Amino acid sequence: MLDWTTYRTELKGRVGDFGTAAPDALRGYVALAGGAAKTRHLDARTRELISLAVAVTTRCDGCITTHVDAAIKAGVSREEIAEALGVAIAMNAGAALVYSARTLDCFEQMTTPVPAAAAE
Repeated sequence: MLDWTTYRTELKGRVGDFGTAAPDALRGYVALAGGAAKTRHLDARTRELISLAVAVTTRCDGCITTHVDAAIKAGVSREEIAEALGVAIAMNAGAALVYSARTLDCFEQMTTPVPAAAAE
């Protein structure tokens, strides 16, 4: 099992190393991440629940450990996180369903002969 606290600490060091190598890229990321919270239309708890759902769907371990920490600090419960992750699971299943239909549509288009008049 992953030691999430150690991983988060080590990740911060690696991100710092990246910031030394590419400071403009890191500044851009920090501005982007901070800009999402500036409107304050969503509270910190809601932002962290969304962040965790996205972290799971994008398979980002660094995002998971960072946003679990922030969610705990914002007072989010384990049950709230589980519910948000349930929504993420359903959304991924929905996306797979939609893309399954698109795949069959692609197959149909690619296997249906084009009439000679339409091909010209």
